[in-house]
Amino acid sequence: MSEQVVTYELEGEIALIGLNRPEKRNCLSPELQSQLREAAARAGEEAKCGILFGYGENFCAGLDLAWAAENWKGGRAPRLPFRYNRNSYQELIARGNIPFIAALHGATLGGGFETAAAAHIRVADETTFFGLPEGTRGIYIGGGGSVRIARLIGFSRMQDMMLTGRVLKPEEAEHFGAVQYVVPKGQSLAKAKELALRICKNAPLSNFAITNSLPRLQDMNYDDGLYFERQVGEYTRSPESIERLKQFLDKTAPRLRMPD
Repeated sequence: MSEQVVTYELEGEIALIGLNRPEKRNCLSPELQSQLREAAARAGEEAKCGILFGYGENFCAGLDLAWAAENWKGGRAPRLPFRYNRNSYQELIARGNIPFIAALHGATLGGGFETAAAAHIRVADETTFFGLPEGTRGIYIGGGGSVRIARLIGFSRMQDMMLTGRVLKPEEAEHFGAVQYVVPKGQSLAKAKELALRICKNAPLSNFAITNSLPRLQDMNYDDGLYFERQVGEYTRSPESIERLKQFLDKTAPRLRMPD
């Protein structure tokens, strides 16, 4: 029986998914990745929003290099069928049924950065640092970072990080678009829960359209994007939409206000 290295807890309508290898800086072993996929799939069926977090002092320091060194002996990784896995845990997070928030702290490196990039919102506390050290390890990223991280921070900045080993502080990560919120030490999970509660109040169909349609629209040309937007808008309308519009007109729904 494999060790339980991912925790799962349902807190109301929020699924809390924890990377639980603190003694290994929550590095990505095959067991952890498999359990993370199961947890993400379960969250998509049971919750309205998911939160990813890491136990101990780090979110995730990337690939388990001890495992890689043992299993890639001879200088070559085991050959796998060359295909893209649309059922990977990253895809279940990025384009699954519900929005995900990554609550980050400490090392968020390599595959850990890729895991965070699969989420829709990223909250980093002031201890978080980001890096892509694959170049120095003689390997290449494999968790969708070439697409997702490059779209967040720009491919030229990503190349810089990969070629030079540049490490981003949380303030730099926010400035470059890698995270949306920076909070004091130890408060990323609390902030993630606060945001998740807001997300859970949205219409689930609208949340699904936002997390699944908006990213795809970015791949389309101008005319196709506008056409697809119209189709998604029509698809998203429901009896719940009418009820929520009535609540707004009746002044029983919350209004948007200038932040304090």
